[in-house]
Amino acid sequence: SPGRTGKLLISILLSYSDLTDSALSVFAICIPYDQTCFKCLTREDHQDDSSNPRPLPALNDTNFFAKFLIHGDIMPSLMRNADPCTARGCKWRKKGRYVYVPFTIASDFTTEQCDIILKAIVQFHRSTCIRFVWRRKQVDYLHFFSGTGCWSYIGRQGKQQKISLQKNGCVYTSTVQHEVLHALGFHHEQVRSDRDSYVKIHFGNIRPGQSSQSHLEDTNNLGTPYDFNSVMQYPNYAFSKNGLPTITARCNPNLPLGCAKQISRNDIARVNRLYKCSK
Repeated sequence: SPGRTGKLLISILLSYSDLTDSALSVFAICIPYDQTCFKCLTREDHQDDSSNPRPLPALNDTNFFAKFLIHGDIMPSLMRNADPCTARGCKWRKKGRYVYVPFTIASDFTTEQCDIILKAIVQFHRSTCIRFVWRRKQVDYLHFFSGTGCWSYIGRQGKQQKISLQKNGCVYTSTVQHEVLHALGFHHEQVRSDRDSYVKIHFGNIRPGQSSQSHLEDTNNLGTPYDFNSVMQYPNYAFSKNGLPTITARCNPNLPLGCAKQISRNDIARVNRLYKCSK
């Protein structure tokens, strides 16, 4: 049951807002060092602000499932590996102008948490052709539940497809959108094929056994630049073994990463290009 808040938002979820064009930078740009942005890297600042991101590896790296997750929060598929699969049929199906993604939300979330999840996914309606709809009898659908840590699969898997949002740590706008982007077919920013031109991975600071989390993927970047503000960008200290950064921007090593509170313009542009929303 979606609950009272969910029912109030059904009309929003099913409304088809006009598509808007996203301004797209042609170069990766370093934003100035911002103390406010830096604050999102401290755990204390996540407790009372549901819109703030929580560094995903910080929650996932100590749980039982960590040994199975790829890049910190991607659950490997039994049907395919975690490489980009959108060219091989794992995109969600488009009908007319829109891509309909059925979903359900587990009843163990509070009304407030359900509201955060709904508002996070409704943001995709405003600027993409993705339309999340309550599941009725659809075979393929997303199921948001409070599992162990935050994780998702890459692309459409078929039948019930789980997205784990642990109640104590994962129910934030940015985290919900991060995991949903995985389900739509997207990888992390720091593993995209051209990342070495924009960020440096400090493998010497990564915990033993976790270096593979930073291996490059043969991604389809859809003609979009590297985006330090992407909700798919991991924070500077992801998987750090010694408190030193594991990811730094080449244009500014002091640039805070992993600070996105919601999907960026480039995140939106990629969804629109992958799903041909302008057509």
